[in-house]
Amino acid sequence: MPADEFSLRKIAIPAYGPTLLYGLATGAILPVIALTARGLGATVALAALVITLTGVGSLLTNVPATIVTTRFGEKWALVAASAWCALAMVLAAAVPVLEVFALAVFMVGMAGSVFGLARQSYLTEAVPAHFRARALSTLGGVNRIGVFIGPFAAAGAISLFGTTGAYWVGAAAAVGAGILSLQVPDLAVRPGRSGTKVSGADAGPAPTVRSILRSHARVFRTIGIGVLLIAAVRATRQAVIPLWGQHIGLDPTQTALIYGLSGAIDMLIFYPAGKAMDTWGRRSVAVPCMLIMGLGLGLLPLASEATGLLLAALLIGFGNGIGSGIVMTLGADFSPSPGRPQFLGIWRLLADLGTMGGPGILSGVTALVSLSAGIGATAVLGLLGAVVLWVWVPGPKAAAGSAAVPRGR
Repeated sequence: MPADEFSLRKIAIPAYGPTLLYGLATGAILPVIALTARGLGATVALAALVITLTGVGSLLTNVPATIVTTRFGEKWALVAASAWCALAMVLAAAVPVLEVFALAVFMVGMAGSVFGLARQSYLTEAVPAHFRARALSTLGGVNRIGVFIGPFAAAGAISLFGTTGAYWVGAAAAVGAGILSLQVPDLAVRPGRSGTKVSGADAGPAPTVRSILRSHARVFRTIGIGVLLIAAVRATRQAVIPLWGQHIGLDPTQTALIYGLSGAIDMLIFYPAGKAMDTWGRRSVAVPCMLIMGLGLGLLPLASEATGLLLAALLIGFGNGIGSGIVMTLGADFSPSPGRPQFLGIWRLLADLGTMGGPGILSGVTALVSLSAGIGATAVLGLLGAVVLWVWVPGPKAAAGSAAVPRGR
């Protein structure tokens, strides 16, 4: 459709409905994974390890997810990922065995990788470049809303059925996401997809992960490093607020309220962030996002009471909120077609490495020095990420949504 005729409302339900329900499914189980593992006989350390299996499953599935999406298309990848997630939830609820539960958590991570890649690839293809950041920021915001609603949706089921109730809610939401995904319009077939016929001048070998990695090496080692740092800071921020609240003696209710207010600001500003990226360029959001989160994290160890922690947490939430969709948008901008799923698979791999590495750095520095030093190290990562993104992300003169060459040498 011509760019001037595009309306996000026309694809809102098929594009965002599955994401809302999928976010609800994962949000419903996040608070009870550790409790479930403990109830099945895991030690505290083993329960913490089980939680990381979602990240491990996503990390290991990013590249295989490109094969699924390329061969069968975004629509059927979304449906398959939703079904796989629902199966994992049913296993977690119906088979009270620790090993099976751990497998189910790993399966949720696998499904999330395929679902995330397919929804990003779909919107990148379906939305014109001038509207891309708003579409992807909204995607990130809708997912956050679903994750936020999830625990509340599960609370009633937990009161009736215990912790297994959360997994039944998750299974129902995942099935709903799969059903809505059936309404996603099919995109034009690409080389490598099942049923595609290519001839004449368009004929040629389908892109592979290896060929995309080689042809776009400069993007991955420049802006890709910035994306890794964004993911590292974002993942760590989720842990430092409750940890510092406990450190200064706040009760769990106060800490939960502060964390919730930080998340509320995060959720409310995703669309203005996308509008800013489409209007003034990606760097106008990417750099302030990291600077503000770095500043908030740097101020956090100075907080000695609830008000100080609240102010730092609100600053961190605002910084993360204005960066809603930035990782997906940058990936979409530089992804080639054909070869988009392969590129985005590598892009998500970099982000997942940051998601797992950030908390690891926090843990290591805290164990060697102190919690305040660990938080300070994360703040430094934020400032370093701002520098990397300033140097390499094209400025406002670059065409919005274009796969411009990274700045710098």
